[in-house]
Amino acid sequence: MAAIRLYDTRSGELRQLVASPDGSIGIYACGPTVYGRIHVGNARPFVVNSLLKRFLAHEGHDVTLVVNITDVNDKIYDAARAMGVPSADLAAEMGAHYIADTDALGLGRPDSEPLASETIEPIVSLIAELIERGHAYVVDGDVYFRVRSDPQYGSLSRRSIDAMNQGEGVEGAERKEDPLDFALWKAHKEGEDTVWSAPWGRGRPGWHIECSAMAEQKLGVGFQIHGGGNDLVFPHHENEAAQTRMARDRELAQIWMHNGMLQFGEEKMAKSVGNVMPLHEVLDDVGRNALIMLFVGAHYRQPMAFDDMRLMEALARVARVRDAARGLVDGESPAEMRHLRDAFFEALRQDFNTPAALAAMFDWIKEANKREEPVGRADLVEMLAVLGLQNLAEHGSEAGAEEQELLDQREDARAAGDYAEADRLRDELRGHGWEVRDSSAGPELVRVEQ
Repeated sequence: MAAIRLYDTRSGELRQLVASPDGSIGIYACGPTVYGRIHVGNARPFVVNSLLKRFLAHEGHDVTLVVNITDVNDKIYDAARAMGVPSADLAAEMGAHYIADTDALGLGRPDSEPLASETIEPIVSLIAELIERGHAYVVDGDVYFRVRSDPQYGSLSRRSIDAMNQGEGVEGAERKEDPLDFALWKAHKEGEDTVWSAPWGRGRPGWHIECSAMAEQKLGVGFQIHGGGNDLVFPHHENEAAQTRMARDRELAQIWMHNGMLQFGEEKMAKSVGNVMPLHEVLDDVGRNALIMLFVGAHYRQPMAFDDMRLMEALARVARVRDAARGLVDGESPAEMRHLRDAFFEALRQDFNTPAALAAMFDWIKEANKREEPVGRADLVEMLAVLGLQNLAEHGSEAGAEEQELLDQREDARAAGDYAEADRLRDELRGHGWEVRDSSAGPELVRVEQ
């Protein structure tokens, strides 16, 4: 297998990806905290990690992608309290929206999507080990991690330990041995409507320990890649790494891979900033092909501007691929064009450089357009499949049996008055590249030209 190198945040260098002896690769990526509909910025890590899995599978690896769902968190309590609903109900509702919204991207699901609320036993066990080893302590039912007990703390974010702030404000400050210590377990408080039992008292886990436990439960310790947005490097991922290091005497992951933020104007897109655009609305406006094309047009590590001009550019690139694909024929591509296909995959082997790969693909298209004889589509389909855009090279206008079955299910849902399910099925069809058009003659499927 050809060598693959990825940028490791901890070392600050490109590192060769080393698979397990059986060739398998584990990826854990931090998913959403489900207290509201996800925005288009949340979709970037979902797309990056989904496409990374596709590429690694193309290279011959057996890949397991785990993306958690945080359904126990202060933000969920606060949002539920403001709405006057149980926090578990809000988390379940928004978790279902997250699944439906990301389904509409048409990239499939991660192999596992663990919930924090279903991982309490492993979380409690991990905390108990940290207490036993002297790396955590109990105060009035709260449990805190002794940050200074980890001599490598700060190595991921490359920060001085004396210049850090956990962002926990004054909560529990008077109970901590050190202001830098952070909560592993929080004793039950009035107004928090979910609670679990632990040896040190009833309460619920802190955010950071949830991911350490979920990652270990699904992938073990020492898996290949831990992903997430670069806004999570500190404190979340720094704390994850420290907890596992001190409990297991091993590093949680070999490579810490972080994507840049989406920017709307001069600031990152975030609910806290108030400049978010819900993912489902963006998909309704421009379709999944344009959004994926927009994402792969920027290197995953860099911040990416999100605006109408760039969306229009992405739509134009989608149309260019579709137009070129219409002129291709079934079969192998010319051998003398093979170097362009090879350049595409070599770009991905060098820190998953999708912009360079995209440039090689468009060079292939340019060369195919110049030729007098029809060109086989095999190389283009292979490249597009890794980008999740293989539907752009499909020819013919007839929907398949799977799409027809989804359409039938949508009509059954509408007849039963289940319009939420009908909308979900419509979005799933759009993820397959088909738009439902309702007319007096009945519904029909029309290929999405976006």
